[in-house]
Amino acid sequence: MSPRKIIIDTDPGQDDAVAILLALASPEEIELLGLTTVAGNVPLPLTARNARIVCELAGRTDIPVFAGCERPLKRPLVTAEHVHGKTGLDGPDLPEPTMPLAPGHAVDFIIDTLRTQPEGEVTLCPLGPLTNIATALLRAPDIAEKLREIVLMGGAYFEVGNITPAAEFNIYVDPEAAEIVFGSGVPITVVPLDVTHKALVTKPRNDAFRALGTPVGTAVAEMTDFFERFDREKYGSDGAPLHDPCVPARLIRPNLFTGRHINVEIETKSELTRGMTVADWWRVTDRAPNAIFLGDIDADGFFTLLTERLARL
Repeated sequence: MSPRKIIIDTDPGQDDAVAILLALASPEEIELLGLTTVAGNVPLPLTARNARIVCELAGRTDIPVFAGCERPLKRPLVTAEHVHGKTGLDGPDLPEPTMPLAPGHAVDFIIDTLRTQPEGEVTLCPLGPLTNIATALLRAPDIAEKLREIVLMGGAYFEVGNITPAAEFNIYVDPEAAEIVFGSGVPITVVPLDVTHKALVTKPRNDAFRALGTPVGTAVAEMTDFFERFDREKYGSDGAPLHDPCVPARLIRPNLFTGRHINVEIETKSELTRGMTVADWWRVTDRAPNAIFLGDIDADGFFTLLTERLARL
């Protein structure tokens, strides 16, 4: 089977960086057409910088990196330096990127790629707020039928929220964009906090990254050392959730995950529950299913895959 063609839309973020590395280390399953960056964990100039740093760390300066939307569709930008540090990639001491940004806007790249690639071949993998994806769908509604799937990290049901009591960060930052994406009719798979909070970077798992003895292994260990300080204190867990790498892992080893095909709606009106993913997990409404909402992960299998693939870089 030929590798799946994907675009990763991202706001790096240490866990975004690990997701990009996992995709680049898996050419049998994934062909990364490009990276599109969006404001989220940190502002756009930093997410565009960080994506290029990760490509250079992996030795893949051939991957085009595009800068995208610098603010949500209708709201002021909310960022997460309290989790990821002032650069978004705090932890390892990585050099400034030398590769240039690709010319043009991320949204135009998404639209042009979907219009020129064969129908049903490209999967979008958003790891941050959905601003770029929604903007592309608004500007070019025809691309919806050309997409194979959107596999996104965002939302929560049983785990409720991580930025507010009701909302996960990526959806909270731009709920109007999420509403557009979930209403697009495109096949969607959601990797929510319910899954990622089971993918914990415990000390033995982080030691395995460091033991690779490579620049990538050391950088990943130092990234997770940095951002886990926040989640360990917040949740009292044995390690930090490694959110975003679950998206490429879903494409590489789908049997590591289980979930349900259900209806998911996005709350945009209430300030109390803004950005909540109202997931009809128990199918108590008559609303039509619009997403595969994942609920569980084989965490040991996930970290085995991740460590084996990072060792390739």
